[in-house]
Amino acid sequence: MARAPKSETKKATTKSAKSKPKKSNDASSEELLEFYRKMLLIRRFEEKAGQLYGMGLIGGFCHLYIGQEAVVVGMKAASKKQDTVITSYRDHGHMIAYDMDPNGVMAELTGRRGGYSKGKGGSMHMFSREKNFFGGHGIVGAQMPLGTGLAFAHKYKEDGGVNHAYCGDGAINQGQIYEAFNMASLWKLPIVYVIENNRYGMGTSIERASAVIDLYKRGDSFNIPGKQVDGMDVVAVRAAGEEANEWCRSGKGPFILEMKTYRYRGHSMSDPAKYRSKEEVAKVRKETDPIDMLRDRIFAQNISDEASLKDLDKQLKGIVTAAAEFAQQSQEPDPLELYTDIYA
Repeated sequence: MARAPKSETKKATTKSAKSKPKKSNDASSEELLEFYRKMLLIRRFEEKAGQLYGMGLIGGFCHLYIGQEAVVVGMKAASKKQDTVITSYRDHGHMIAYDMDPNGVMAELTGRRGGYSKGKGGSMHMFSREKNFFGGHGIVGAQMPLGTGLAFAHKYKEDGGVNHAYCGDGAINQGQIYEAFNMASLWKLPIVYVIENNRYGMGTSIERASAVIDLYKRGDSFNIPGKQVDGMDVVAVRAAGEEANEWCRSGKGPFILEMKTYRYRGHSMSDPAKYRSKEEVAKVRKETDPIDMLRDRIFAQNISDEASLKDLDKQLKGIVTAAAEFAQQSQEPDPLELYTDIYA
């Protein structure tokens, strides 16, 4: 694992250490191909979810992860089996990255019995205890104190686990997050707070919503070190994740990672995203798309060829199509399910 030099580690306890995004080719050929497979599967899954929403088969809210795939795939690659994860309502990509069954995820999106929450949770509320995935949460920012609680459990049980708690640049202004920061720092809890900075909250740019737009500095008042990362580079994300995890596992407390990323779609499917230009979105897709950049790296290193990656894409589209069919064929929950799982 990558470790911070002693001089940097000492400095990090009192001041955030901003560094240039790490551009590295230290991943193996197998790892790069697996990163590409997972990222492309997430994108194809989210595209299909968008289609089903347009057909009226997904009700309520639906927040797509298209454009941000490198963040969760890189962080998952840096994690260990005992680690836990919790996130917000933009959660389908996280579920796929953490190896949850696409069939179960899609069935939950459509409110069917075959879903991870038996069709009762929908897009924003599903989890898998088996995968140490604790949701999907609809209350803005609420997952951060919950993740802090999971980190407390890791420390209490001494299982060597680290919690990864994700939030967006809009949620980071919630007061409950700073209460969690304070406790996590006081108790030296093993938690990596991952801020997915995709530049916009629900229609509001970060420049209009935050007095301090370098979000990795948000832990300064609590002596929590932070780092800004190129969230469009999956290898750079993994390297930063390994560094942060090592910090936490060594008993030094929490760490903040600000992932500079971008979402191509609106905040949710009901958001026309008219607050930004088409030219801006096109420029990001052309110059820094995480999947395209990784594909170019794979070609440059002669790891695979275009025909093979096209064949992979076809396979992944088949998986997603099968998931959509499974979801539509799965029955709706029995009305009696309204009265189950109410109390623990």
